[in-house]
Amino acid sequence: MRRPAAVVLTLLAASLVVVPTPAGAATACDAAAAGFTPVLQLDLPEQANYLNTTPPYSLDRTAEIGSNFDRVGYCLELDGQWVWTAMEPFSTDARRIGLPTRPGEIVRQRVGDLEVRSNVPGVTEGTGQSGYLEMWPNQYAKTASGQVANASAMTYDADDSPTTPLGYGSFQVSQVGPTRPSTVPAKPVLAINTFTQSDTSLLSLGIGARPTADPDWTFAGNAAQYSQRRLTAYVRTSIVTLTESPQDRQLVPRDSKGGATVPVAGRMTDPRVKSVQLAVTSNGKTDLYTSASRQFRFTPRIRAGLHEYTFELRALGRVVARREGIVSGDAYVVQGQSNAEASMYNGAASGEESPYLRSFGSPVSDPTISAADRVWGYATGDVSRQSGSVGQWAIRMGRQLVDKYKVPIALVNGAHGGQPISFFQRNDANPDDIATNYGRLRQRLTAAGVIGQLRGVLWYQGESDNDNAAVHVSGFTSLLQDWRSDFGTTPKYYVYQVRTSPCGNSTSTSLREAQREMGDTLGVTVLSTTGLSGHDGCHYAYAGGYRDMGDHTYAVLARDLYGGPSGVAPPNPRTVTASGSQLTVQLRSTDPLTVEEGVAADFRVDGAAVTVTSVAYQPGKLVLQLSGPPTGATALTYQAHLRAGPWITNAIGTGLLTFALPIS
Repeated sequence: MRRPAAVVLTLLAASLVVVPTPAGAATACDAAAAGFTPVLQLDLPEQANYLNTTPPYSLDRTAEIGSNFDRVGYCLELDGQWVWTAMEPFSTDARRIGLPTRPGEIVRQRVGDLEVRSNVPGVTEGTGQSGYLEMWPNQYAKTASGQVANASAMTYDADDSPTTPLGYGSFQVSQVGPTRPSTVPAKPVLAINTFTQSDTSLLSLGIGARPTADPDWTFAGNAAQYSQRRLTAYVRTSIVTLTESPQDRQLVPRDSKGGATVPVAGRMTDPRVKSVQLAVTSNGKTDLYTSASRQFRFTPRIRAGLHEYTFELRALGRVVARREGIVSGDAYVVQGQSNAEASMYNGAASGEESPYLRSFGSPVSDPTISAADRVWGYATGDVSRQSGSVGQWAIRMGRQLVDKYKVPIALVNGAHGGQPISFFQRNDANPDDIATNYGRLRQRLTAAGVIGQLRGVLWYQGESDNDNAAVHVSGFTSLLQDWRSDFGTTPKYYVYQVRTSPCGNSTSTSLREAQREMGDTLGVTVLSTTGLSGHDGCHYAYAGGYRDMGDHTYAVLARDLYGGPSGVAPPNPRTVTASGSQLTVQLRSTDPLTVEEGVAADFRVDGAAVTVTSVAYQPGKLVLQLSGPPTGATALTYQAHLRAGPWITNAIGTGLLTFALPIS
């Protein structure tokens, strides 16, 4: 029998059930998390292999939340023990705040305004702390980046390094010192590890620091000792959305007016918000900017110098965004092979680090890890291919500029050891190709906002070109053309004449002479690596090596870009002439030189059966006494030598450039 339409509608209405959005199970952190919304909840199993899968969250509101949040919080519960921590957001995508299970889901950075609450003894509670996040699906090494004060390279702790292989997993929040150095110990707040390894490996879990072995609970394999293992992720819904703002610790290149404009823009997304206020503070002085526009944009100016700025945006009486450590200064690129990496071989350069020396991203070669590292950090000199790695001579050079000219310096190092010049070329079809060294560096410079505002580019490469001058010159000419296209013609371009090519060979000079000639043919400034006795045949110790190289480079940059003194250029020959049993090397300057006893052995007269017996300096020239007339001689070569002196140096210790010149 047919029912009347009204009856059918009544029955349908009665059958409709409104299913509420799940709120997740109550947690021990609910009181601490007041004002936050739970968006993910997971009862952690004893074993898990979540690699390339989404964990089976019992609550997942990430699609609903999207990017609409301005703080992130976590609650970890283990059999009645609990910890709550909240921080500034490290992502604008709610899907990225859970366990990282897919390639490229890597977070390795500081976070500000860290809040910690816990019932576990030894956990430091409080607000306004500094935090450090290590979240990835990868395996990882103890190697420390140096970004965290008091972290160790000997244990798994608050500063470890993700490696290329996938399949272990780290989800860690640590408390760290706000500065480097710092008296605050680096220690874990919470740790969930081993969630992408295998279905038979126990998870490694902990609140606070592990009392024995590795502090961050790596390899603890202790999940089975807990009956309750729950992670809940929260967000605080945003009331203002930012579209422009600086990063924490960002260096903004200074302009011709001695500072920089740093925009902060966005829109009011909560109807209760009627105005926003931006406070820009430095050295105890605060400038306030207010807007009642739903779409707002502030353009405050900051001054270049040794002072940091804090940007704080407020609405409805709460801080909706805070950025710390902003500076304005100068940016440089360091590029080449291992002597541009310039990591620690003998002696540390850590004493040269400064809060006003910055870097962006990492020179790591793994494209996935490189792409994930897009944050500003502090420049470090002793370790290579880490976040902030710039090399020993670069950090010494940068520190000298900071101290003398009172300007912050950003150093972005893209070097990769043991590579020929072909390795560094641009893929012209895709200049940002992250599979290439050029593309990785270009992406970092673009993301840092400095690609068109560099002061200088410093290049040290050639050992791996094995004295093949033609290949090296062709490759560098192409590379320089691409740099000038991408970086502009304003930066100064510097080329180090390598000490050896290949390593261990100081007698082959074709490539080194070609590099010397680049100063005339390509419009670059050539720098010397002779005069450095801390040389091992390929690389350099810090004392007598990279330290002095940094000093020599600083002096040339100071002359070229900061109005520093002259007389610092490497001694460079112009011509060689013969007269009787003497050769005269005419120099390009009259800067006084020191000629040490024994340097005659580093000269070679080609085409004649004579030797150089002594070398004397006269203003603007070197006079070489020979063992006899140079009959048939075609060229004079200064090949320098491996390791320690003697040398021919200028007033600051920079050595004579290697050369091979015809005798006229």
